[in-house]
Amino acid sequence: MRKILIPCDGSDTALRAVQYAASVANDLSDVLLELLYVQDPILLDVYADSSVQEIEHNLQVEEANRILLSAKQILDTAGVPYQVDARVGSPANEIAQHVSEKQCNEIIMGTHGLGSVASMIIGSVATKVIHLVEVPVTLIK
Repeated sequence: MRKILIPCDGSDTALRAVQYAASVANDLSDVLLELLYVQDPILLDVYADSSVQEIEHNLQVEEANRILLSAKQILDTAGVPYQVDARVGSPANEIAQHVSEKQCNEIIMGTHGLGSVASMIIGSVATKVIHLVEVPVTLIK
């Protein structure tokens, strides 16, 4: 089975990447799309009274579901098979780690996400991902 990773942060370009990936998946057989949301690490001091499980569920899972809702609707409408995953950490590193762990065959991602102004100056997540992975990366404007 061919696995295509689509990192998604809820931005317009990420959703265009999801739409493109859906069209690619419709043209192929035996393909699985993987939606991935990478959340920035939180300051744990703010949540000192919460258990790790509460933090993980309430913040990571709910935030991922909220961000990925539009992407899941696109894929449901297209009728293509997909899985959803969420990770916490540096987006480019987590995307590369996901590709390695899940043995993804390629990545389709947007070129401009919802990152900070600093990331646009230093280099985008997409640029970093290209340097970290050994699979083809399709960038969507």
